[in-house]
Amino acid sequence: MEDEDAFAKPLGRQAVFYYGVGHMLNDITSACWFTYLLVYLTDIGLPPRDAATVMLSGQIADGFTTILAGELIDRFGHFKIWHGAGSILVAVSFSSVFGGCLPCKIFCSNSSTLQTVGYSMFAAIFNVGWAATQVSHMSMVNCITLNSTSRVVLASCRNAFTMVANLSLYGVALAVFNSIKPHTLVDVENQPRLKKGVHGKGYARISWSHWFRKVLYYQVALVYVLTRLVTNVSQAFLAFYVINDLQMSQSSKALVPAIIYICSFFVSVMLQEFAWSGQRLKTFYSAGGILWIVCGAGIFFLPRNMNAFMYVISVIIGIANALMTVTGVSMQSFLVGEDLHGCAFVYGSLSFLDKISCGLALFFLESHGNSSPNPNPNLLGRYSDVGFFSVSRYGLSVVPAVCALVGVAATYTMNLNTPAPKPVMEPLLLA
Repeated sequence: MEDEDAFAKPLGRQAVFYYGVGHMLNDITSACWFTYLLVYLTDIGLPPRDAATVMLSGQIADGFTTILAGELIDRFGHFKIWHGAGSILVAVSFSSVFGGCLPCKIFCSNSSTLQTVGYSMFAAIFNVGWAATQVSHMSMVNCITLNSTSRVVLASCRNAFTMVANLSLYGVALAVFNSIKPHTLVDVENQPRLKKGVHGKGYARISWSHWFRKVLYYQVALVYVLTRLVTNVSQAFLAFYVINDLQMSQSSKALVPAIIYICSFFVSVMLQEFAWSGQRLKTFYSAGGILWIVCGAGIFFLPRNMNAFMYVISVIIGIANALMTVTGVSMQSFLVGEDLHGCAFVYGSLSFLDKISCGLALFFLESHGNSSPNPNPNLLGRYSDVGFFSVSRYGLSVVPAVCALVGVAATYTMNLNTPAPKPVMEPLLLA
């Protein structure tokens, strides 16, 4: 009984801090992936469609790995082993994504096809490690504490350290971009315990159909996927937009994202001080979505001669991203509640949908890019025009704004009840 009371009590700041820093390697590599991969690949000469293929291959590998990792974690546990192994794979493989085409060096060829295959291969390997780390880390939340507010605090702290990781990347990027000339226009000891199987082997787990029969599963999945589309698609096209559409300085490719993440960091820290309920989650998510709709309209109509306003918009985007990300991820904890037996599947399946949808969206948008290395300077961006505006402008404004609007509508239909703790028996988070 004392153990149950301990698990239902709020977590101390030290445990929250340790959890928060556990995803920073994934965070910094993810920021580099979504912000600079397309810029890097097109800059070395890959056509936009081939660059989009590289990113899509990584997203597909990531998506399917989240399902597999979630199923295996639910069956066997060992969250920490999955987290450690995934982190090692990320650290080893990431440099090969941005470190040049290894197969091209082996075969002494720089053909576009070989470059696409080479970069796609290492992008897939990197994303396998990334997915294993992400699913194990996110699933830990429900096994660390049964307190619903502490679960939101953990998600908020994780998001705050995401901002720290990203800011460190953009700090380096700012120094680099300022030094080059533009060449184109462009320990948690107390752990909840889970019942073992009837024969004492493995862990009792909830079948997939348990989740598929819940309406809330589909609602949370939709909101989570839309939230990830907002943040990832906007992040992918931000650098193109500020350089090519607004014709800002090269340093803006680092400075504008840095402002977004600074604001997100402070908002994420402040969100840790709230007592959370399902209704409050919905309210804060809706506020973030409305802010993104406003930002989308501003970005869509912002002319080049008023490009300084992008710094103001980036502040609002940072606030909106934090509100939507922290609450959107926390809704998954409310969905899982006390059903710890299948929490990894929930996080894995939702991440699968996130990766595939983001990959397809980015592939579609990037495929409409102008393949010419010297685009017409009269165009509003690097991409061919869609109507009057460039695809980068649509990708940064219309897509996130529409996703935010649908996300707010979906959130309104949710019935988020604060989960009540259940008795738990055997350790789950095994090393």
